[in-house]
Amino acid sequence: MKITNLNPDTAIGATAWFVEMEGHRLLMDAGTHPRMEGRAGLPRYDLVKQQELDAIAISHCHHDHVGSLPVAMRHFPHAHVLMTELSYFLVERVLHNSVNVMKRQRDELGLKDYPLYSHDEVDEIAARFQGFKYNREVDWASFHKSRAGFLSPTLEFCDAGHTLGSAGIMVRGQRETLFYTGDVCFQDQTILRGARFEDVKADVLVMETTRGNRERPPASNRQTELARLSEAIERVLARKGSVLIPAFALGRTQEILALLALLMREGRIKRQPVYIGGLGRVFTEIYDLEAHRTHRQYPSLQLREALNLVVLEHGQAEKMKLTGSHIFVITAGMMSEHTAAHTLATRMMGNERHAIFFVGYADPNTPGGHLKAAPKGKPFILSPSGGEVTRHCEMEDFDLTAHADRTDLLDFVGEVEPRTVLLSHGDEDSRDWFAREIHARHPRIKIIQPKSGEAVEV
Repeated sequence: MKITNLNPDTAIGATAWFVEMEGHRLLMDAGTHPRMEGRAGLPRYDLVKQQELDAIAISHCHHDHVGSLPVAMRHFPHAHVLMTELSYFLVERVLHNSVNVMKRQRDELGLKDYPLYSHDEVDEIAARFQGFKYNREVDWASFHKSRAGFLSPTLEFCDAGHTLGSAGIMVRGQRETLFYTGDVCFQDQTILRGARFEDVKADVLVMETTRGNRERPPASNRQTELARLSEAIERVLARKGSVLIPAFALGRTQEILALLALLMREGRIKRQPVYIGGLGRVFTEIYDLEAHRTHRQYPSLQLREALNLVVLEHGQAEKMKLTGSHIFVITAGMMSEHTAAHTLATRMMGNERHAIFFVGYADPNTPGGHLKAAPKGKPFILSPSGGEVTRHCEMEDFDLTAHADRTDLLDFVGEVEPRTVLLSHGDEDSRDWFAREIHARHPRIKIIQPKSGEAVEV
C-alpha cells in the first residue's frame, strides 16, 4: 500500500490522500486550505495527475475536505465519487456556495484565480456523485475489476459523529486494510450522537489529530460547557442585551439552534426570533428533512418548527436596531470581513450590554481570532476594513468542539490495533503529542507523519 499526502501545508489544510492499493487508486477527500488563497490553497494534485484514479471518497462536506472536488474531478475525469447519502444531499449546495464566495473574494480582494470552478461545472459533475448508507460495503474500483488481474477492493462509510453525513472510511483489499477517521467526534453533541466506530480493525490507520495540543480541564466536558453557554445567554438577554454567536453554517449552527430550541422549550429564555444566515437556513432545513436517516438525539425536534428563524437580508446587519434582546447565530465562524458576523461584531462590541460568544475554533490571524485575544477596554485592530476598535461587550469562548478529545483518539488506536498509524489534520505539536503517546502505549506500532507531497509505503 502506498499513500501520498497531498495537503499543501504541514498543519490543518486542504485534506487529500492518494491511496494505491493492490493495483487500484483512491483519493480520500479533496479539500481547500482555509487560510490560503487561490491555487495555493489546493491539494498537490500535480504530483498524481498523471495517474489513473478509480474513485474519490469524501468523508464529509466541510470545505477543508470537499472544497476542491471539482478541480480533482478535472484531473481525474473517469473517477466516480462516493460519499454518504447524507453528504449527497449537502455537497452540491456546499460547492455552489464556494463559487459564490470565490466570486466575492475575486471582486473584493482582486484574486484573479477565482473562482476555481463555476456553477455550471458543479452542475455537470453532480451526475458522477453516488451516495451510500452507512455500513454498506461497496466496490470502489468496480469499473476496473479486471485490471492487472486484481479483484476490486471495497469501501465502507462509518458514522463519524462530526457533522451531518460525516464518515470514517474503511478500505478493504484482498491482503490489507486501511481506516481513515476523517474528522471524528466520539462524544454526543446536542443533535448528533457520537461516532459509531465499533469493532474497527485495520492494518493502517490514517487519523486526525486536531486536539492533540489541547487537554480538556478535568472538571470540563461538553455538558458543563453547554450549561455555561446556556447561563450566559440567559444573563445577557435578562439585561436587554443582544447575543452574537458566529458559527460555521454546517454543523455548529444546527447544534446551537438545537440548544436554543431546548432552552425555549424549558422556558429558560423567552420565545423570540433567532436571526441566521441564508446558508445556515439551507443546512438547517436539510438537518430537519433528513432527521429520519440520522443517528441523533431528539429525533422529532424540527428546528424550523421549534424556532422562529429569520434570515438576515443583505445589508440588514448594518441597519437594524440592536436595542432590546436579539439572538444572532450567523454564518462565518471566524468573523471574516464582509460578512454579517463581522458587521454585527463591530456594532456590538462597544456596548457592555451585548455579548459575543465563540463556540468553535477561530484562527488567530482572522477577525475572530483578533477579537478572542483582545483584552476588554484595550484598542486593537479587528481587520483592515474594521480598523481599530475597543471591546466593551462581554466575550467568552466555549469549548463545544466537534472533534474528538485526544484521549478518546488515543484509546481508539488501541482498539484498531494497526501496524502503522499516519498522523494528519493537526498542527505539529498536536501530531507530536500523539506520536509520543502512541509510542509509549504501543511501541510496536509504526508512526508516520507524512510531509506535504510525501509518498510512504506501508
